[in-house]
Amino acid sequence: MLGLTPLGIFHTAISLIAVVAGFIALVRDGVISPGNWVGRIYITTTVITCVTGFGIFRHGAFGIAHVLGIITLVVLAIAGCAGKTKIFGSASRFVEVVSYSTTFFFHLIPALTETATRLPVGSPLAASPDAPLLQAATGFLFVAFLVGVSLQVVRLRAQGRQPDRELPAEELISSATYVSGK
Repeated sequence: MLGLTPLGIFHTAISLIAVVAGFIALVRDGVISPGNWVGRIYITTTVITCVTGFGIFRHGAFGIAHVLGIITLVVLAIAGCAGKTKIFGSASRFVEVVSYSTTFFFHLIPALTETATRLPVGSPLAASPDAPLLQAATGFLFVAFLVGVSLQVVRLRAQGRQPDRELPAEELISSATYVSGK
C-alpha cells in the first residue's frame, strides 16, 4: 500500500489519529490540553508517532524526519514540564500552550509532504519534498500556525486579566465560618 511497510502503515495510522485529536482539541477548546481525553489521546499518539518514525528509513538513513521526531519529543517534554511545574514562572501556561501547538504544526509538515509526494497514486501532486508547491504550502501552514498561536496568546492574556470570579453566597458564608471558627 503506497510503498509502506507494516511499521509505516501503523505509523501513518497513529499519526492520523494524533492529527485528528489535535484538530478537535484546537477547534473545540482552542488549546491542546493534557487535562482532557482528546488532549491525552493527542499527546500519547504523538509520542507513538515519533517513536515509530525512528524505525522508518524511507531514504536509507537517518534524516530530517528523524530530527523532527526528536525535536517533537523535546517540545512535548517542555510542554509537560511547563504544565506540571512553574519552571517558566508566570510564562508557564504560555509555554505549555504554544509548545503543544508547535507539535501539532510539526505533525502537519510530514503529513503534507508525504501526502503530496504519494497521492494520487501514479501521479503525485509533488515530485519531491523540495517541490515549489510543497514549499509554498509549508509556508502557508507556518503563517497559519503563527496566526493561531498569536490568537492563543491573546486569549491567555485576556484570561489572566479577568477579575477573580465572585463566590456564591454559600461559599462566602462557609469561608467566613471557617476563618472565624464559628
